[in-house]
Parts: sequence; C-alpha cells; structure tokens
Amino acid sequence: MADPLPRSETREARCLCGALRAEVAANAQPMTVLCHCRDCQRRSGSAFGITAYFPQESVSISGEAREFTRPTDEGNIFTTGFCPQCGSTLYARPSKYPGILGVTVGTFADPEFPRPARSVYEQSKHDWIGLPEDMPRHPRGRDS
Repeated sequence: MADPLPRSETREARCLCGALRAEVAANAQPMTVLCHCRDCQRRSGSAFGITAYFPQESVSISGEAREFTRPTDEGNIFTTGFCPQCGSTLYARPSKYPGILGVTVGTFADPEFPRPARSVYEQSKHDWIGLPEDMPRHPRGRDS
C-alpha cells in the first residue's frame, strides 16, 4: 500500500483489536457505497456492508492482514482484507476499479462520517431497513 501519511493530515480506521490500521489522507473524498448483497451481509455479519472508496495513493495500510478473494456476479474479483487476530474486515479492493481502495466505514468509528452516495443490491435488502428518500438505489450494482 502507500507510504505512511503524516498523522496530522490523516483520518484513521482500525480493526477491533487495533493490530490492522488504515490511514487515509484527510483531504481524500470518499465515495461511500451501502451494499445489501448477500456476500456483504455474510462478510460483515450485518444486514449490509458499507465501504468508503478512496484513491489508492491516499490510503496506507499497516499491520498484518489476511485476504479473501471472491468472484463478483459481473465476473470481476473482489478482495477483502481482514485482521487475522480479531477478524474485522478493514479494506476492500475491487478489480473492476483499479486504483481505488475501500475502507469499511465502521472501522473509522466516526458518527460524523458522510452518508453513503448510493445503495446497491437492493434486491436482497432487508425490508426493515429504511434509507433516505433521495439516496440513489440500484437493484444490483450501480450499472443496473
């Protein structure tokens, strides 16, 4: 990943035990996606996954990570990195968009983090989840 960034110019994400961390340049604007696909549900242990994507050069990962790579329904590859100690997923790398790296929003532990730009895979969204009316929604990926 990228070289470490100066601390005063970053925001930090970390796994539950703190062994795996991401530093993101403070001026990097996230493209945050709320995903309801069954793979994200299983990966996160929640009803959805939420990931903020940044230019790869604005993210620096430190600590030991294990990766899990899976195919997407569009025939691409989606790789997630998680802490081998506590199991928290910290980052995601979609082959469809080289040059970007996702950081799972929960690992920032920041209630002020910007809301998602869109909701995807709503075909498998739980009925009890309510989202803002003005949020763009897609039955599958954003191209659907």
